[in-house]
Amino acid sequence: MTQLVTFARKGALVTLTLNRPDKRNALNLALWGELAAHLNTIAAAGDDIAVVILRSAGPVFCAGNDLKERGVKAPMRDYQAKIVTRLADLPQPVIVAVQGGCFTGGLELALAGDIIVASESASFADTHGKFALVPAWGMSQRLPRRVGQWKAREMSFTGLPVSGREAARIGLANHCVPDAELEGTVAHMAEAIAGQSRHSVFAYKRLYREQADLPLPAGLAHEVFASAGLGPDFAERVSGQFGK
Repeated sequence: MTQLVTFARKGALVTLTLNRPDKRNALNLALWGELAAHLNTIAAAGDDIAVVILRSAGPVFCAGNDLKERGVKAPMRDYQAKIVTRLADLPQPVIVAVQGGCFTGGLELALAGDIIVASESASFADTHGKFALVPAWGMSQRLPRRVGQWKAREMSFTGLPVSGREAARIGLANHCVPDAELEGTVAHMAEAIAGQSRHSVFAYKRLYREQADLPLPAGLAHEVFASAGLGPDFAERVSGQFGK
């Protein structure tokens, strides 16, 4: 039986691959269930895992929700939204590699990542309005936090696509690279993160998340009083850098 989301681990790096290319990686309930199970595996591994990469098989990242399943009852209320939030709340940085179309529910899934790397073939769009839908997986909250309130309104009101290069320009993607370089760029970035102290990186992610909506004085105070302090690998890393 074909896995709809594959799980591959190489050292401290985990790659999750949406694997429904014949359906443009449309998000059906079975795929969500596999993604949730993999998130359980990552959570159980703790800081043995440094980075999570989310990518897709085939030429399209994700066409969005599988509309053929509209009306099919999910296992619980807000099922998909909770899985997207779990992905966003992983202590590990999440890098999302996007090629081809990344539409609506697929965009909501990508927005759960910390870093989005787009290829030149990438195309991002919020097409809720095309189908008389409204967001329930985080679009109205995460998109404006990426691109600003007014650009988010333009994307959501018009449904018009944004290219990979434009996505990088407006901050939706961190980088836009040629398609042939997407995998290598993401791997290089993931390895760089894995080479950092997990203590520092995980603490940074937590601080960025907790301070996102705080005014500057409150954020500065939070950074001081919520500090994780020195990591257990501090002495080893200093010794390795400067010698004994």
